[in-house]
Amino acid sequence: MMGVLNHLSTLLLLSLLPPALSHVVKKFSDVPDCEKFFLEGTTPNLPGILVGGIFKDDGRYKPICQKYKNFYRFATLYDTFNRIPVFSAYTFTGNTTGRPIDRWMIEPGLEGVNCTEMQIQEGGSYKHQAEQKDYKNSKYKGVNRGHLFPSSHAHDLDTQKSTFTLTNIVPQVVSFNDGSWNDMERNVRGTLKLNCKDANDQIKAYVVTGAVPNNNKTKLNNRVNIPYLMWTAYCCENKKYKKNKKWMAGAYWGLNKEGTGALDQQTLGALEIMLNRYYKGKDGPVKVFPEDCPRGPKPTTSP
Repeated sequence: MMGVLNHLSTLLLLSLLPPALSHVVKKFSDVPDCEKFFLEGTTPNLPGILVGGIFKDDGRYKPICQKYKNFYRFATLYDTFNRIPVFSAYTFTGNTTGRPIDRWMIEPGLEGVNCTEMQIQEGGSYKHQAEQKDYKNSKYKGVNRGHLFPSSHAHDLDTQKSTFTLTNIVPQVVSFNDGSWNDMERNVRGTLKLNCKDANDQIKAYVVTGAVPNNNKTKLNNRVNIPYLMWTAYCCENKKYKKNKKWMAGAYWGLNKEGTGALDQQTLGALEIMLNRYYKGKDGPVKVFPEDCPRGPKPTTSP
């Protein structure tokens, strides 16, 4: 009974919050400034979850247009059953240095509140998303907060701050998060800054980063799924080779466990083939980016 009362009091508190900054939508395409985070406005094809921009279970999977201080910063597809994001999508246009103070936020819109915004959690209890208490002392359980859109890929301070919402976070094994995954994020950042230029000679790349949930019963705080695997892919115009190869793409993935070694760059095609193992359905196959993005040769060995 007390838990129900706490949840009701949380909803009442959220209903009194200021006007919306970030919100849950029916489709990413409903908001042009949110749709722009996807190359050609095309969302990934994930069989059983998202196909042709349509959600197969819109009660479970919620698209969030992540808006902070009056600007849309990135887009997230959130799994309210596992309480982790399926993916976050963003455009990389360069990065700023440093890291803001961690002030973790939640998404009131996931709780069915009409007046929503990306809010710093001030107590309360949340049914459809992870919350601060889920990650309390998580390092002693071997995991910490792992970004899908990393703050180190944000072009300014406010965009960095916007990445510190728990709807952009998964429980990531500490040694993986701080080790090979962190190294990969740094390497990708360097690759994109060096190679990805639009027609105006400005840095621009499209990035989608996701997590494959674990199908066992191990959860953080008995609520939050600890992903089995994490993946990322990018695609951009490559000005240097524009005469014969307008677009370039790359991908990485790794198991969310201790002992995961250095992550080697893979082709976009190899990533999509690998993800077909986990996203299955009659509406396949997996397609992270549109056809313009080169898939590369098929892998000769099992991922």
